[in-house]
Amino acid sequence: MSPPRTGPVGVGVIGAGVISHQYLENLTRFPDVNVLFVADLDVERAKVQAETFGVPRGGTVAELLAVPEIEIVVNLTIPAAHVQVGEQILAAGKHVWSEKPFALDRETGRQLLDEAARLGLRVASAPDTILGAGLQNAQRTIEAGRIGTPRNGLVLFQSPGPESWHPSPEFLFDVGAGPLFDMGPYYLTALVQLLGPVARAKGTSSTSRQTRVIGSGPRAGTEFDVRVPTHHGALLEFASGAAAQVTFSFESHLKRTLLEVTGADGTLVLPDPNTFDGASHLWSAGAEEAEVLEATGSTFSRGTGVLELARAIRADRPERARGELAYHVLDVMISIGESAEAGRAVDVLSTAVVPDTLPTDWDPTASTL
Repeated sequence: MSPPRTGPVGVGVIGAGVISHQYLENLTRFPDVNVLFVADLDVERAKVQAETFGVPRGGTVAELLAVPEIEIVVNLTIPAAHVQVGEQILAAGKHVWSEKPFALDRETGRQLLDEAARLGLRVASAPDTILGAGLQNAQRTIEAGRIGTPRNGLVLFQSPGPESWHPSPEFLFDVGAGPLFDMGPYYLTALVQLLGPVARAKGTSSTSRQTRVIGSGPRAGTEFDVRVPTHHGALLEFASGAAAQVTFSFESHLKRTLLEVTGADGTLVLPDPNTFDGASHLWSAGAEEAEVLEATGSTFSRGTGVLELARAIRADRPERARGELAYHVLDVMISIGESAEAGRAVDVLSTAVVPDTLPTDWDPTASTL
């Protein structure tokens, strides 16, 4: 057996699309990771991204997986390819960080996690927004008992849909997306972080229009098919006895984002769970106005989870944005959809461990390895 590795963790990135900008901008600033390769089916695009961010090499996926110094591979491919690419990464003896959702169905998601366990490797997954100062501060507030035992949650994500501003929005209305799979991971991961695992889901869904029209960019005016429901509502029962009402919609002309948790002693309104910063607002019992709780901690965006994974590997401890948490959230989303189709509640059979909060002085820019 080879001795454990030490020092910064080598990282490769598969997928040089738009989201890779945020990842590379952050990862190349963290001294505890060393980005060595960017790969893409479009090799020239990979090379451009590598050069833009000072990464030594850009090229094919096979070339990336052959680099022995790479220990973690960041999978930024389209959702439908996440499991297939994840399997390739594991077969090459490397840990996986996946963009959300890490799988589109329970069977392949479970297979990926089981294969990683068999090989002694790790699968971790976005969203890593739960590691940002905003949600970390909210979790600490609740754990400190400021609202009493959390009993109820409320989530609203409402918009008319992204086709008005996105130049290529078709994938957001296809399998693996829609408002539930696209936005659900942020809110549902936060709810699990605050209320614990979900035990049961009762959902409804609808599709307001069978086609939509691209509203901006060179293809403006192009009509495309809608392949998934564009509105989901659900009641969630948690193993703790708590409950939450959630709405994810691309059908509302009134834009709203809301995440709040209520206990016997107060209500906490959290910042947008699709961000890494933001104050929480605490409405204590009998208070006439909210107490503003400013966030403290890291506000670096996407890539934070990759760094936390790297430090966990070196420390031989579980990472916080672990694959089992992502699988549970996937199970909840699938259960909401199944419930809507069947017209009855669906038991959520998976579970997850709520990750501990980060130390308040956790610093991505520190050299710790």
